Amino acid sequence: MRLLRANPRATVGVAVLVLLTLAALLAGWLAPYDPGRQVGAVFAPPGPAHPLGLDDGGHDVLSLLLYGTRPTLFIGAAAALVAVLVGGCVGVTAGYFGGWVDTLLMRITDYAIVIPALPLGIVIAAVWGSSIGHLVVVIALLLWTSTARVVRAETSSLRNRPYVQRIRGLGASHLRVIGRHLLPQLAPLLSAMAALTIALAIFTETALTFLGLGDPETVTWGTMIRFAFQRTAMTQGAWWAFAPPGVAVSLVVMCCYWVSQSIEDTLNPRLRVAHLAREYFKVVPR
Repeated sequence: MRLLRANPRATVGVAVLVLLTLAALLAGWLAPYDPGRQVGAVFAPPGPAHPLGLDDGGHDVLSLLLYGTRPTLFIGAAAALVAVLVGGCVGVTAGYFGGWVDTLLMRITDYAIVIPALPLGIVIAAVWGSSIGHLVVVIALLLWTSTARVVRAETSSLRNRPYVQRIRGLGASHLRVIGRHLLPQLAPLLSAMAALTIALAIFTETALTFLGLGDPETVTWGTMIRFAFQRTAMTQGAWWAFAPPGVAVSLVVMCCYWVSQSIEDTLNPRLRVAHLAREYFKVVPR
């Protein structure tokens, strides 16, 4: 609550994300039409009966947008959860133990960073087939490396703090030191990384689905943009077929970034007083 009161952007970001989550959960009651039923002419423009118009199949775009919110947010949250868990475990282990363990895990992280997203998605889709679960795996494999690097750096700093050294000197086990004294310090950082990873996961899901690596039978914001592009909505001027999902993706990414940045500002006191330093150098002559 202190974070929300101190940063209006965080308040807006959390409010928008909560509203989208409620829309995803209540899509069956909020959607005015069945998303799989033709309710009008192809590419009919927005009007009183269809506020966001119709797509190439005569489906209501507003209903598709509401029903697509649920799988899109699920893919983003699930992929972010897996990425943060894997990256957090790798980062904590590498930063805490150091030595050859740190070198080995960081080399694995370096190799994972250079894996290209598109070929990996194509291989997994060709071998296992296109589905939401496989899309979550692909996104998680691409996004855990950044969390591992950030957490590893912070854990290395915390490991050398005097209170951690005293606790280890008193004979506390590694598991107790990590669980009782390091993870509580890392929790805000992991929260910020989770919010940012959700934004990256949703953006990556939209890009991969647009390239045909998602489940074509599941309505997501990415499939809406893909079908609008494939079925000449852009050339026919039917902007309502692709603009709403594009705006929704941009809105979620922006809100997740605001929340992540607010958590980071709260976590790092030096960021909160940076404006004081700027004002000081304006007044004091060099």
